[in-house]
Amino acid sequence: MTTWTQTLPAVRGKLLLNEPLAPYTWFRVGGAADALFIPADADDLADFLKAVPDSVPVTVIGVGSNLIVRDGGVEGVVIRLAGRAWGQVTTDGVTVTAGAGALDSMVARASAKAGIAGLEFYAGIPGSIGGALTMNAGCYGSETKDVLVSAWGLNRRGERVELALADFGYTYRHSNAPADVIWIEATYRGTPDAPEAVAARINEITERREKTQPIREKTGGSTFKNPEGHSSWKLVDEAGWRGRLHAETGGGAKFSELHSNFMINPGEATAADIEGLGETVRADVLAKTGVQLDWEIKRIGRK
Repeated sequence: MTTWTQTLPAVRGKLLLNEPLAPYTWFRVGGAADALFIPADADDLADFLKAVPDSVPVTVIGVGSNLIVRDGGVEGVVIRLAGRAWGQVTTDGVTVTAGAGALDSMVARASAKAGIAGLEFYAGIPGSIGGALTMNAGCYGSETKDVLVSAWGLNRRGERVELALADFGYTYRHSNAPADVIWIEATYRGTPDAPEAVAARINEITERREKTQPIREKTGGSTFKNPEGHSSWKLVDEAGWRGRLHAETGGGAKFSELHSNFMINPGEATAADIEGLGETVRADVLAKTGVQLDWEIKRIGRK
């Protein structure tokens, strides 16, 4: 183990050395983190960041729904915001405040209960608010930028950073916010509506997702972003990869029969199997159509 781990500060949360990360991802693959830190609260995180040397890499993960951790593990400290302290959701009028560790679906349902419309689409996104802020998460015609008011977080030095919506510079699945900010809390504004009407729309999204996406498989959600003027699933499908096992992985990874932009781990695939399949399909689609597919799934760590 690297010497810097011996000088890590005392924390109130959990600090685990050489911790396997596969259990923290939906694909259930990947190596270990040199150190995994699950802070107790924002103050615990701020104190930790101030004490960790700048030379130590820091990586943040959420619930691991849109993530491949490579087999060689992750250098430095991996921070995961998990637990009740990070998942609080409150409402006031048409304003919703959510912790970065809150599941997107929880935020949608809390909004419905309070009679707040506009955040229903979060019921269709399998992730947490921190990730939604980072990538302008969206589905079914709505995106984070449509309802976000502001958010705050901590930078690599443990200092508080506050951003209004305009500061994010959102585009499709992209933000111009500083890359080192670890989001703590977000504030949204919806519109008033009857709770039962909002809940009905959430149920429609949930039912549609269950019918069209392999949500009970070991998956990473949408694999590729939609290129301008194209749908990724159609490109993957037309290239012949729907449900097709990748010969080089020995059947360890494939694109779903149900949704051809969702990769799944049907058995004992490695991270290399899954990422390798994605790269093979990107190359095949480019060769056949001239369209380049860009990853939506985040890949981290050593190969």
